[in-house]
Amino acid sequence: MENDDGISFLFYLQRIYPDEWSNFLERTNDTKDLKEKMDLVRQWVSYRGQTLFRTVRGMMYYKQALELQCFLDMAEDREIFDGYRPADIHHREDLPFAPLSKAVADMKFTYVVSCQVYGAQRKSGEPRDRSCYLNILNLLLKYPSLRVAYIDEREETVKGELEKVYYSVLVKGGDKLDEEIYRIKLPGRPTDIGEGKPENQNHAIIFTRGEALQTIDMNQDNYIEEAFKMRNLLEELQKSHRGDRKPTILGLREHIFTGSVSSLAWFMSNQETSFVTIGQRILASPLRVRFHYGHPDVFDRIFHLTRGGISKASKIINLSEDIFSGFNSTLRGGFVTHHEYIQVGKGRDVGMNQISQFEAKVANGNGEQTLSRDVYRLGRRFDFYRMLSFYFTTVGFYFSSMATVLTVYVFLYGRLYLVLSGLEKAVLEDPSIHQSKALEAALATQSVFQLGLLLVLPMVMEIGLERGFRTALGDFIIMQLQLASVFFTFQLGTKAHYFGRTILHGGAKYRATGRGFVVFHAKFADNYRFYSRSHFVKGLELMVLLIVYQVYGNAYRSSNLYLFVTFSMWFLVASWLFAPFIFNPSGFEWQKTVEDWTDWKRWMGNHGGIGIQPDRSWESWWDSEQEHLKYTDIRGRVLEILLACRFLIYQYGIVYHLNIAHHSKSVLVYGLSWLVMATVLVVLKMVSIGRRSFGTDFQLMFRILKGLLFLGFVSVMTVLFVVCGLTISDVFAGALGFLPTGWAFLLIGQACKPLLKYIGFWDSIKELARAYEYVMGILIFSPIVILSWFPFVSEFQTRLLFNQAFSRGLQISMILAGKKEKTS
Repeated sequence: MENDDGISFLFYLQRIYPDEWSNFLERTNDTKDLKEKMDLVRQWVSYRGQTLFRTVRGMMYYKQALELQCFLDMAEDREIFDGYRPADIHHREDLPFAPLSKAVADMKFTYVVSCQVYGAQRKSGEPRDRSCYLNILNLLLKYPSLRVAYIDEREETVKGELEKVYYSVLVKGGDKLDEEIYRIKLPGRPTDIGEGKPENQNHAIIFTRGEALQTIDMNQDNYIEEAFKMRNLLEELQKSHRGDRKPTILGLREHIFTGSVSSLAWFMSNQETSFVTIGQRILASPLRVRFHYGHPDVFDRIFHLTRGGISKASKIINLSEDIFSGFNSTLRGGFVTHHEYIQVGKGRDVGMNQISQFEAKVANGNGEQTLSRDVYRLGRRFDFYRMLSFYFTTVGFYFSSMATVLTVYVFLYGRLYLVLSGLEKAVLEDPSIHQSKALEAALATQSVFQLGLLLVLPMVMEIGLERGFRTALGDFIIMQLQLASVFFTFQLGTKAHYFGRTILHGGAKYRATGRGFVVFHAKFADNYRFYSRSHFVKGLELMVLLIVYQVYGNAYRSSNLYLFVTFSMWFLVASWLFAPFIFNPSGFEWQKTVEDWTDWKRWMGNHGGIGIQPDRSWESWWDSEQEHLKYTDIRGRVLEILLACRFLIYQYGIVYHLNIAHHSKSVLVYGLSWLVMATVLVVLKMVSIGRRSFGTDFQLMFRILKGLLFLGFVSVMTVLFVVCGLTISDVFAGALGFLPTGWAFLLIGQACKPLLKYIGFWDSIKELARAYEYVMGILIFSPIVILSWFPFVSEFQTRLLFNQAFSRGLQISMILAGKKEKTS
């Protein structure tokens, strides 16, 4: 499988792990069978990605450890002194204790992989599906203790009619094929009534056995030395805590194995490591508010099977299904602990878009948690201090992130009102305002939160505890040089946007992030689609606010704290607008930039409609971005309209500062500004009608109409310049005032879509939206074009993104350029 540059996963991994590839070639040098060699190469690649093959191999270390421990428990001293090799047990049945060791291990350990689509892949004739089925079948044949649970869909005759019937099926490896063990009829398709991932767990949990159950994700790994510790961990279930309460969930730390190449992967690795170590350690004790945050926790199986299972699966509200099992366990008298003497490998998202989708999914999930009855019940039943700990370590973190962003808006809109109303000058003339150091200090403190510096503090503490504070300080400095603050400031916007939208409208949905490799270039259109509403629109709004304040304000710039606050806000704007491109491989390479521009123009110009995907047409994407308004109630629509009215403040304030107004404070000036807006909207309506009426057969008439409109515009502007005293500065100021008003019309129109469709004005709103998207796209793309002119910018960005790889001498530039070495 290759990307657009002709780079395959194998080529990429050969460059990332050159020593391991050389060792692999040395091991397989004697292999003559081509098919066997290809299978070995596929295994080598799979062991270095976030694949099911790697996860199954890691989990099967548990059985090897059990067999060895069983041998050591049953063998005499003589057998132990003779030595033990795991390979002997698998290949020589005549060894002492071999059958007994395997039998005991099989009784104590079973690994069930819940694969919903296994049945569909088994029946499919598509080469890709067939390959996936055969790969899973090979795993079943290779590991006898492995089981696969899947949902089987069949058509059966029920009461004389053909109906679809669903079964939950468990299979194991047999004689070159899979053998069915159990088949349980289901009342319907589980994913129709619940979220896919938790339902996938719930239908398979009945096939597990024993007293302990460990949940493992498909992007995890395990190590043989950790497998030996599992029986020590299981003994923790027998320990009593706080009286006679025994643990119901045993938390484990994780080893993040994906932080070795790119700076983004390193940031996420450090962030995740700090959470699964120092974070969860403190949550468990002394705060006692640790829950289940995903994998690889070990559950008291009997406790949870009799109390609703390990996942809640109601659609939307249980989007973050993992934490609800922790809520449920705590509400029903369970106890959660955390243990750091055992760990499991974990892969994290490594690309900017993958990370942002993951953060968006978690923010959506926390928004739904805020609205859930579980959080309400826990808040009511905890004591005051435990309730505060619970709040600030779950939904409170995201609420605080949203409040941080809202503080910036409140501050800037407040200053905008003071500037445009003329009150700021009077306020600044008051001598007492210059002694307001307390307010400035508070704003400066808020700016530290805004820059995301406190998000780095847990990482520094954890690195300091494990590897020394000198190393922690060095890593912190390197992270800042690699623009970690830009990354975390950008993610602050992701959290605030998706959490706020979920609170306002609901409708959170699962986002598949994928587990791809890191060096693939994301197109400008892809970045624009994903970040337009969450970052670009908000970043441009804050930029306009700052520009208006700089132009019309008379700030006391002698204050250092004030300058720091202003700098932090410009930093926020720059991060939200350009972080996706800074952290995008080959983001400033000229050829890629040209291709991105062509692709974006094609996407903007394509028509939408039924069956057209959002990544194919701007119209389809624009419709999908309003999907949350389809399901919101009247309260949500009213709030959307009220929030959109903030954009009307610009026009109201700026028109009185235009030179053409001649310092008049009459309401007539404001009325004339609305006449200008009405004229612009009428012209847009005429263009829309003309494009629709004349079509392709009357292009000459349409061009004549556009020419007449242009001549009319030039005539009006000439009269305004010559007669009314319009100036060039008034033109730019008018743009700052009227463009936000047009955006307010768009937002209000989207909230009132049914009404506008009824009166026939929706097409005009769509054309207005397309014009705004073009303007935003050009504003964001222009700096990228300018920087792409200079080759050293692309080289600097590559070094910034892949510093860890360069320090190991890897050929990242060759990978990015797509230049494969010639092989004989």
